[in-house]
Amino acid sequence: MRYREIMMYIIMGIFTTIVNIVSFYILTSAFEMDYKAATVAAWVLSVLFAYVTNKLYVFQQKTAGMRSLMKELTAFFSVRVLSLAIDLAMMILLVSQFYMNETLAKIADNVIIVVVNYAASKWIVFRKAKEEGVS
Repeated sequence: MRYREIMMYIIMGIFTTIVNIVSFYILTSAFEMDYKAATVAAWVLSVLFAYVTNKLYVFQQKTAGMRSLMKELTAFFSVRVLSLAIDLAMMILLVSQFYMNETLAKIADNVIIVVVNYAASKWIVFRKAKEEGVS
């Protein structure tokens, strides 16, 4: 199917976004964690989830050996740091400057995060793995 990769990314991105938002909501509501700390914790959980789903279902990568796997995982987390910076900046701007509800701000900023993450995964992390002969 021509658009399988994009469709799978959208589906897995929706699940990743749900992991991110639900984690954030639980951490801020049930555990009364500060929204900035909860943003970071939710990011870690959602990046782990995204790595597995992107690798297996979206880009269908198989990695030969633990060394290659660790290199790929490190690259994935490294490029996702950019999305964390955008996420935190947007949350601070929307919540502290525009006084938006924390959960609504989280939902709004995830739209931009999804686009940034797809581009980084497709053109940096998993493309690199294919170019190095790991398929």
